[in-house]
Amino acid sequence: MLTLFVGNLSPDTREADLRELFAPYGTVRGLKLATDVFSGKCRGIGFVDMEGHEARAAIAGLNGKTFKDRSLKVAQERPEAQRRGGRSRR
Repeated sequence: MLTLFVGNLSPDTREADLRELFAPYGTVRGLKLATDVFSGKCRGIGFVDMEGHEARAAIAGLNGKTFKDRSLKVAQERPEAQRRGGRSRR
């Protein structure tokens, strides 16, 4: 199972929209959309869980694709230690 990072989402994106977008590439096992606490609108990022080969096909098919007038960023989520920025928790 791989977790995909989906960035540059429109504020009006809903979980159902994201599930529908990824469905042609395989079964969406899990989905998390970051939303604003007060407005409930999408904060521009989401995470999608899919099986490995399906996730790689989704990356190839959706990265750079226009969705709701925005160019999507779709990539495999990196472990926290490999992300840029932030400080070490030692």
